[in-house]
Amino acid sequence: DLTEEMRLWVSLLLAAISTATAGATVKSLLFPSETSTSYVDLSPLKSLTLSAFTLCMRVATEVQVGSPVWKVLKVVSLSRLSFYLSGDGVYFSVPELGALETHVCFTWDSQSGATAVYLDGRKSLTKIYKKVHVVRAGGKVLLGQDPDNFLGDFDAQQSFVGEMYDVNLWDSALSPSEIRDLASGRQVQRANVIDWATVQVQSHGEVQVLSREL
Repeated sequence: DLTEEMRLWVSLLLAAISTATAGATVKSLLFPSETSTSYVDLSPLKSLTLSAFTLCMRVATEVQVGSPVWKVLKVVSLSRLSFYLSGDGVYFSVPELGALETHVCFTWDSQSGATAVYLDGRKSLTKIYKKVHVVRAGGKVLLGQDPDNFLGDFDAQQSFVGEMYDVNLWDSALSPSEIRDLASGRQVQRANVIDWATVQVQSHGEVQVLSREL
């Protein structure tokens, strides 16, 4: 049972600068239009068994208001962010995302259930979510689509349209000061689950893998 096993459905649709330094060249993913075939697979560095995590990303999107965008990380009418470990999600009302890049982070800690979202280094209020639960291995890391099931069944209207780069996932909850550093482009500890600098990327459909200088 996926709900009981707390599989992390990392249907990531956005991404972030976190550990890159100024002047470095990084890969960037461009999703030019709504499709049911465009997505990216990522190969994590280790198992997705997690009792805490931080997920950071930088995103630029012109997705129309009202389009459902994220599964694990979800934009609801572009003004409410949520993420799902399993079952019901936790919601945060946030400023609208748009064509100008926004740095987004989520943190979660199983021991306390403390959950927060950060936009450009600014922290939301803390909410309690899935206390003492553990994310177990078996999740799939996808970018660009919201699978209705664990794999497959993509819906073009739920696809990501925009640009993303440097998806980074840690197996711990980073501190607010570390996330402020990330938002400012300063270097912190390297991500140890998904490290955008080294992660293997397999693109499908219309996704364009670009190189960009920071």
